[in-house]
Amino acid sequence: MTLIKGGLLDRRGFLKTTAAGALAATLPMGGAMAAPRRGGHLRVAKGHGQTTDTLDPGQWENGYMLALGFAVHGFLTQVATDGTLVPELAESWEASDDASVWRMKIRQGVTFHSGKTLTVEDVVASINHHRGEDSTSAAGPIVAPIQEITTEGDDTVIFTLEGGNADFPFILSDYHLAICKADGDSIDWRSGDGCGSYVLKDFKPGVSASFERNPNHWRDDVAWIDTCELLSIVDQNARTTALVSGDVHAIDRVDLKAAALLDRRPAITVETLSGTQHYTFAMSTNQDPYTDNNIRQALKYAIDREELVEKILFGYGSVGNDHPIGQSQRFYNTELEQKTYDPDKAKYFLKQAGLDSLSVSLSTSDAAFSGAVDAATLFQNSAKGTGIDIKVSREPKDGYWSDVWMKEPFSAVYWGGRPVEDQMFSTAYQCGASWNDSFWCNERFDELLVKARAELDEDKRRDMYWEMQALVSNQGGVIIPMFANYVQAKSDKVQHGEMAANWEMDGERWMERWWLAE
Repeated sequence: MTLIKGGLLDRRGFLKTTAAGALAATLPMGGAMAAPRRGGHLRVAKGHGQTTDTLDPGQWENGYMLALGFAVHGFLTQVATDGTLVPELAESWEASDDASVWRMKIRQGVTFHSGKTLTVEDVVASINHHRGEDSTSAAGPIVAPIQEITTEGDDTVIFTLEGGNADFPFILSDYHLAICKADGDSIDWRSGDGCGSYVLKDFKPGVSASFERNPNHWRDDVAWIDTCELLSIVDQNARTTALVSGDVHAIDRVDLKAAALLDRRPAITVETLSGTQHYTFAMSTNQDPYTDNNIRQALKYAIDREELVEKILFGYGSVGNDHPIGQSQRFYNTELEQKTYDPDKAKYFLKQAGLDSLSVSLSTSDAAFSGAVDAATLFQNSAKGTGIDIKVSREPKDGYWSDVWMKEPFSAVYWGGRPVEDQMFSTAYQCGASWNDSFWCNERFDELLVKARAELDEDKRRDMYWEMQALVSNQGGVIIPMFANYVQAKSDKVQHGEMAANWEMDGERWMERWWLAE
């Protein structure tokens, strides 16, 4: 078994960044690893994907679509394998002294798969796709601070923000912000015509997608595989069987109960990577009984976090503290008191809510995360000792994200996390954000979110992010009992160098970074 640890993301020095030397950080070469070779057909099965998936980048919500998006499309910036940020379609960038105006120089000579040349108009239209009151994009909150986008000549895009944001180049690496062809006042996302390293040949939502290497891609140090096939196999047993039988070369979301046994099989390697992925139970704070923070606190003390890490993650992770910032992140609050299973405190908060007992229904499915049904059952058992009756409602896998998540008032969820604190908080905790799955609104939190984004003093910024974590942990509507390592398995025919930890499977850029041995 291979254990690879994720590192801190380095944002220092990025108020002004050029391409010189930066692209080397994205190379798949690692130490004494043999040089990549071109050729072959790669088949990968992922435990994500549903029939409601769409090529609209604003609606991407699972790892299947992330992998597809990163393969087909180009992005202004990208998180490299070592956790740093490097240029992609933005060749370089420079900020004003207060980081409120960003000038991005767009790479010249890039073409879409159709042959059309990338222009600054494409960049503007692609970002605008996620902006405005009419946008339904999940990236809306993270681009909302953009006041104006203008161009200068044929190679420069200027972003004017409502306030300073030292992390803005990291924001532009978000997987929703794919650069598509401009189409009038909108973008052409339906055709799947991108400028990434692979051409989309076929797409069956929730089933499969096929790709061919882009022969005209602007980089010659990525996309080693000739053709790729991406399969959606949500059932864990079926996914594992596909790997063992040789029908696929790699899978994600390995059954942790069977990980050690799988790793002992000839020509198969199980790999684990620590990052920002976390599993949650989201409560709708706009619906009773979750409108009462005492109820939310009671539920947070009614869950045995250590038991979940042991029995659901089998040690492949760590306990969470009801906020989404990982221990490896820059502004992680090291002094926030860790919540533990405490029946007396749970009963105390129930009493504060005027109750002696409570009955709630928890919607769950292994589509949320591997072991989510078992996790809900363990939660149910631990809560019994606190006077809380949790009725576990097992939901269908297909359609879980469209029919259950943010529809049912209490549900299981997985999050991959985000590379910077502002991005995570803006996406899922800011009042009104489209992916704020607890529908939580806190005036103080929103005030700090804006201030921290613009604050360039490191110490002041840290204090604000620490307070925000405390607010989410003690007043928020999401229970975050555990941070889960990424655990994947692959045939030994599949080779790669150092892997990124910002998403599963090499930051979901495995298609362009991995290769097949002879």
